[in-house]
Amino acid sequence: MKIKSLFTCSKCGFESPKWVGKCPGCDEWNSFTEAEIQEPSVRAHKSVGHKSIKPKTPVSLISTSNVEKRLVLKMNEVNRVLGGGLIEGSLSLLTGEPGIGKSTLTLQLCNDLLSLNKSVLYVSGEESQNQIASRAQRLKINSENLSFLSETSLETIIATLNEFKPNIVIIDSIQVLNSADLTGLSGSIGQIRYATEQFMEFAKTTNTPIILIGHVTKEGDLAGPRVLEHLVDTVLFLEGDRYQNFRILRSQKNRFGSTNEIGIFEMNENGMVEVANPSAHFLEGRKENPIGSAITVTMEGTRPILVETQGLTNITPFGYPKRTATGYDINRLQLLISVLQKYARFNLSNQDVFVNVVGGMRLNDPACDLGVLVAIASSYMQKVVPSDTVFIGEIGLSGEIRNVSQLSKRVKEAEKLGFKTIVVPHTKEKITTTSGKNLIKTKDIFEVVKAL
Repeated sequence: MKIKSLFTCSKCGFESPKWVGKCPGCDEWNSFTEAEIQEPSVRAHKSVGHKSIKPKTPVSLISTSNVEKRLVLKMNEVNRVLGGGLIEGSLSLLTGEPGIGKSTLTLQLCNDLLSLNKSVLYVSGEESQNQIASRAQRLKINSENLSFLSETSLETIIATLNEFKPNIVIIDSIQVLNSADLTGLSGSIGQIRYATEQFMEFAKTTNTPIILIGHVTKEGDLAGPRVLEHLVDTVLFLEGDRYQNFRILRSQKNRFGSTNEIGIFEMNENGMVEVANPSAHFLEGRKENPIGSAITVTMEGTRPILVETQGLTNITPFGYPKRTATGYDINRLQLLISVLQKYARFNLSNQDVFVNVVGGMRLNDPACDLGVLVAIASSYMQKVVPSDTVFIGEIGLSGEIRNVSQLSKRVKEAEKLGFKTIVVPHTKEKITTTSGKNLIKTKDIFEVVKAL
């Protein structure tokens, strides 16, 4: 085997035989890192000496009844994100910021798997066995089928897996492992890619689920080469503010299910506790008839969630007004401010505008535009927004309120939580409400502002 150097872009995975300043694939500057790879000393040319293989059964005749064998966990929020449970023989990657609770959630998953009479091997290269045992004791996890191994050598870990054959494997974390076959340091592109390939081969050949824990960069992206995301079957992100209790498990890639579902947890001394009704939690502690606050409904996969949006306007002490958003896209906020100035005749050119989404949620759903706009308008006009009103709708550049997807589900969720007035876009879709619920259909923001 020959060893040669190859430069790989850490952002998009573009490979080059020499270092370049700007990546031709993604236009990122100074993103190339050197990695040593092995290649066969004798290279086969073209297809000489290779035999053809007759294609097998047509895909329409292949049985899919035994393709996905899932391990259904007790944590329904994790099952929701995974698409119904953990697939046997799958390679999953769990990542998130330091201290967000990745190891805690993983140990709780181990406890669920132990209840299914599965043997679990937890391999840690960052923490000692005493540290992991202390966390397991705090989470009240005590089983002879849960084994720990503190090791960073890839060859030793693979040999251990082949000998003891555990049912589930946890690797914490992939960035600290190193192989003696490569000369790069732990965490380098070559080491991460080679280690992931070895675990993928073991998972597929032995039908053993493997969960890898990964680091993130300071920008919040997954650390390591882009090929790491391509090799694994599932990429899970654990999000949230370390100084708040809520944690959101989001699927960025899932070969066995949807990538739109999220799981919501509350972090406490007993670990990750599932939040069965997130809307009630996000609305907890809200003031009665507040100024600068509005309720909207966002869709996370098939789940509607009610969240509170807060807006604050104040005369700026500087020449240039400030716009700040927490949990909301700043570019979208600039758009809403321009629409208010153009069509509602609001003079926000001398106003600082602040927007906050309560509970640490991030709103990417355009249907939440109307709620954010009402919160800003309420603060600017100093008008009370009724606390029993929900606002749903996307704002267009001409001030119109456009229709949104899955409107019926959003309305039903608002009804279930006791909201009496629901403001929605003017649509031909037939939406029914229970008695006592007022459904208001609006065409543009002028009608909403006039009502305020």
